[in-house]
Amino acid sequence: MKRAIATILSLLVLTAAFSQTPAPKNPALRLATTTSTEQSGLLAAILPAFEKESGYKVSVVAVGTGASLKLGEKGDADVVLVHARALEDTFMAAGFGIDRRDVMYNDFIVVGPATDPAGLAYSTSAVDAFAHLFRTGAVFVSRGDASGTDVKEKDLWKAAGLAPKGLAWYREIGQGMSQAIMMADQVGGYTLADRATWLAMKDKTKLKVLSAGDKLLFNPYGIITVNPAKWPKSNVDGAKALTDWMTSPKGQALITAYKIGGEQCFYLFN
Repeated sequence: MKRAIATILSLLVLTAAFSQTPAPKNPALRLATTTSTEQSGLLAAILPAFEKESGYKVSVVAVGTGASLKLGEKGDADVVLVHARALEDTFMAAGFGIDRRDVMYNDFIVVGPATDPAGLAYSTSAVDAFAHLFRTGAVFVSRGDASGTDVKEKDLWKAAGLAPKGLAWYREIGQGMSQAIMMADQVGGYTLADRATWLAMKDKTKLKVLSAGDKLLFNPYGIITVNPAKWPKSNVDGAKALTDWMTSPKGQALITAYKIGGEQCFYLFN
C-alpha cells in the first residue's frame, strides 16, 4: 500500500513538472504603450495573469503612441501596444516591426463643461463638433504630444478644414490624457479623450460627454513586435509570447471583462 501511494505521488510530481511552462531564458520584457492602456487600469488588471502564466516580467512605459513607436525604433522596447493605425503602418513599412495584430477597440469622445458654451450637444457629427469649437473660440485643450489621441484630433481638424494652432483658445500641453482631462476641467474647456481613460477619470471632474458615436471616432489598438533583425538583443520571444497571449481567447476574455463602474472599456474585433 505504501509503495502504491509512493508511486502515485511520484507520478503526480512528474506530471506537474512536465505541465509547467518552461521558464523563459530572458524574463525581462519591455512594453511601450499609449497612456490610455495604463491610465485606464487595463494593464494592471490583465498583465499579472500573463506574468504568472508565462514567467515573463513586463516593464511598462506608457508615453503615448508616437513616443512608444519611437522607443521601438530605437530598440528601447521589445513590443508596442498603440492606437494610431497610420503611424503603425509607417512603423511596419520602415521595417521596425513585425507581426502587427489587432487587439481591441473603443472610441474617442469630446468632453466639455456641462454648460456647453460651444453648443457641441447640437452638432451633427464629430467634424461639425470641431467646427462649433472653432466658430465659438471655446477653450480646447490639446495633448500636443503625437499620441494616438493627438493624431486623431489633428485629423478631425483637417477633416473640418480648420487650423486652430496658434489661436488663443487652443492650448497644446504636451502631456498625457488624464492631464488633458484635468486641465480642461480646470479651465472650463473641451478636450478629445479616449473612452477608457475618461471612464477612469470622469468622477474626478465636472465634464460631460458632448460628442460621441461618429464613425470617425473609432479607436482601434494594435500590438507590434519590434523587429529583431534591427535589434538582435530585443526580447523577441517575450514579445511573441505577449502578442500570442493578448490575442488568445484567455487574453481577449480578460480584456473584454475589464470594466470601470460597470461600463466596458474595450471591445473585441471578433
